This record gives sequence, C-alpha cells and structure tokens, in this order.
Amino acid sequence: MTAAAGPAGGGRGEAAPPLARSLLDRAAFRRTDPQWLAEAWERARVLVLDSESDGRALVRGEGNPPELVLVGSGELPEVPRSVPMFLGVEPDDVPVFAVDGVLPDLSGARAVRLLEVGHLLTDRDAGIFTTALALTNWHVRHGYSSATGEPTRVDEAGWSRVDPGGDRAWPRTDPAMIVLVHDGAAGPEGRCLLGNNAAWPRDAEARRYSCFAGFVEPGESAEAAVLREVGEEVGVGVEQIAYAGSQSWPFPGSLMLGFLAVADPEQPVRTDPAEIAHARWFTRREIGAALAGRPVEVGEGHTLALPPPSSIALFLIHRWLDGHC
Repeated sequence: MTAAAGPAGGGRGEAAPPLARSLLDRAAFRRTDPQWLAEAWERARVLVLDSESDGRALVRGEGNPPELVLVGSGELPEVPRSVPMFLGVEPDDVPVFAVDGVLPDLSGARAVRLLEVGHLLTDRDAGIFTTALALTNWHVRHGYSSATGEPTRVDEAGWSRVDPGGDRAWPRTDPAMIVLVHDGAAGPEGRCLLGNNAAWPRDAEARRYSCFAGFVEPGESAEAAVLREVGEEVGVGVEQIAYAGSQSWPFPGSLMLGFLAVADPEQPVRTDPAEIAHARWFTRREIGAALAGRPVEVGEGHTLALPPPSSIALFLIHRWLDGHC
C-alpha cells in the first residue's frame, strides 16, 4: 500500500505521484472465496463507474478534496453491465466493490473523470477510483480470448477472465517510461527540456509542453527506453538517469515509470516531427511563472501550458522545480 499525506495537489514534493496512492487492503486471497464474496457484497460499499461516459464516477463537494461517492449494493439504479469487481477491504473492515453501469442520480453529486480530480482526492478515494478504472478498462477490452477468439467470462471477483477451454487471462498493464530531462543546474536559471506532442490539439492560445514518454519495448529495460525515446524524439543524449516513482495511468491501461535525467543544453535539439511538434528548454523561473498562472511566451502567439495535475509528468516537473533531483 502507498500513502501520501492527504491529497496530492499536483506536486510540491509529495512522496508519491497523484495516482499512486491507496489505503485499501486488496485482500487478494478473498478473490477465490465465493461464499465470502457473496456475504461481502451484501454489506459492501460500491463505486459505480460508467465506461460508456469515459469512465466517469460520482463525487460530492466542490472543495479540496471532493468526496468519491460509494453506495450500498442494494442502491444501484439498475442492473450493472459488469459483475461486481472486488477491490479490497477498508480499514474499518468494510469491503469495497466496483461495477460498470449507469451512474445513480444522487442529490449534490456530479460525474467526473479520474483525470479531472485524481490529484484532489484523498489517498483512499484516489486508490479506489484508479483501481476501478484500470480494472474496468481491462474488461472492456478483453471480452474475447486473444488465443482462440472465443468469448471469455469474468472470474476471481473481476481479477481474471476465462475462455470456454479453461484458459485464464489476468489484467495487464503496459509499462511506459516518462522522463523529465534537465541540465543539472541549481537555481532559477536551471533548465528543463519539454516537448509539445504532435498529436495534441492545436489550442488557439496555449501550447502544452510536457515530459518525454514512450512504451518500454520487448527486451528493453526502462532505463534503456529513456535513452532511446529521448534520442528518437529530440535527438538529445541523456545521463544520470534516476528513478523517481511510478503511477497507474488507466487511459486505458499503462504503468508510468517516472525518471529524471541530465542532458547538456548545448546539444542541438532535433525533433521527430511525427511525434514532437516543438521542443525547447525552460528555466525554473519560467516554469514557476506558468504554475503561478502568469503567461510565458513560447512563440507564434502561444503561451506555455503544463501537464494536468493528475499526471506523473507534473509530479516530475515539481520534483525538479523544488530541487529534488
């Protein structure tokens, strides 16, 4: 289990990235105990998550943190699309399940995506929402056996699927690296290298810059992927690669392995236009200004926008900004 001190808030030296926090005991040994699961369902707290509305769930409250809405198993508005998925047991010994279905119509509640609120939620709520979304997305994409093409059924309280021949598949996450490249210099003029992805929407005013990321390829270590991806995307060599943390990224099913790495800013930046539309070095002064809501010009009439607060990218940027590298 991972526990940071309260809501992540998007950086500023937290012990864990925003979607790497949980207080649930997953109690995996219960997943194959149908009698216990049936009894647990009757007294459970249930998160309803709607895969047909971009994985939204309900929260209450406009402040920080908002409260994730869980209901009793007898309060579901209609038959869910999925079987109950057992997420774990809370410290008060109450089991928690998730289902994919229509969200209840509850007073004072609003439907949100994890990406919108993950950084604001408590450790408990962030863990429940992240796990439920990752598991739901896996089921949505694995209704058929990859070996035979036959339909699969859910088993082990949502933690596996089985085809008619008895072959079993378990949830998978795709490992991906993400790295904040910096020049190793301290102080406000220290710099980091960020890129604007060619696939991102062209905003009329803001241009988003973020860390470099990519999937770890077969036969490759995460560190080797850092070297390869940065070289491919911006033509820059890096060294002093240091692991900084990881988090689930269930959009739809990745595990982001976060790193910091040092590069010489005198190296020419040569972007791969198929992946990176723009890349440039930013000072701590500029990054701090952007985080404070002040405009930072990046050319062509655009101002700097940074990654969303629930991302590990912004966590890495804060780590560098605060000198934790």
